[in-house]
Amino acid sequence: MAKTDFKSVDEYQDTFQGEKKERLQAIRQTIREAAPDAEEVISYQIPAYKHFGFLIYYSAAKNHISLSYPYSAALLAEFKTELSKYKMSKSALQLPDKEPLPLDLIKRIVQYRMKENELAAASKPSKK
Repeated sequence: MAKTDFKSVDEYQDTFQGEKKERLQAIRQTIREAAPDAEEVISYQIPAYKHFGFLIYYSAAKNHISLSYPYSAALLAEFKTELSKYKMSKSALQLPDKEPLPLDLIKRIVQYRMKENELAAASKPSKK
């Protein structure tokens, strides 16, 4: 993947072929269904979705797809059992290419992140 000046999610995903592209599209569709009003953007040269702040990012790697999102202690506790099946770093969850995508889990994470962002936005003092 040589190109690094993506202007859209379509442009990003068009750099992939076959099953990898299909998996990326399935994740994109799942996010759009879970957060239909979220803004689709490119951030850090990967697809991202915003709703009162960033909800989730995703990107393709050689043997997996990474989901990145701001982790909160509450989110990690909520999905602890399901997340334990996957390799995680401080900023990403790795979904191995050889395993089915956990689309329901992705949907629920996005919905959880939406609620977190909405609550955070509601608790901010209004600007006068």
